[in-house]
Amino acid sequence: MSGFDVAAGSRSEPKQAPPTVKVWDPLVRVLHWSLATAFALAFATGESIESLHLLAGYAVLVIVGLRALWGLVGTPHARFDDFVPNLGKLLAYVRDLAAGRAERYVGHNPAGGAMVVLLLAILLGTAASGVLTLYGGDAFEELHEGFANANLALVLVHIAGVLVSSRLHRENLVRAMITGHKRA
Repeated sequence: MSGFDVAAGSRSEPKQAPPTVKVWDPLVRVLHWSLATAFALAFATGESIESLHLLAGYAVLVIVGLRALWGLVGTPHARFDDFVPNLGKLLAYVRDLAAGRAERYVGHNPAGGAMVVLLLAILLGTAASGVLTLYGGDAFEELHEGFANANLALVLVHIAGVLVSSRLHRENLVRAMITGHKRA
């Protein structure tokens, strides 16, 4: 019965999927998921498997560096100048989001853009302080642990933001970060 409109009692055209646009290039997507995996691995092995923890930490450092570089020279939606908001734009977006009327963006919205910068900065702090624990011992251990816990909190806020934006704008942002495409 495909293509038959029961209510109208006649054949109808199959529904077309809405047009999509390429937003996230392959490097952005690979770096995103690699960074998520490396951080999760580093966090999970921090107290137990030192060699794996170090390897994951160095991976975080390399990935953050590559993402920062790609934020300067990459594809249009990967560039920081495309999505890093000023404070006024960020506050206006958060206000509109709280009211349930936030504007939809094809690339990062202002809150997402701010989160990218904040996550990269705190991840860099985590990785750098981790390296410093190798040379400065306990003096940097508390700093490293504080950065790691701040990262975990930011990741949870990031996931919540993705879920809220996905629901508000009726689009699957996780799928977009896998496929690279969003609704046009």
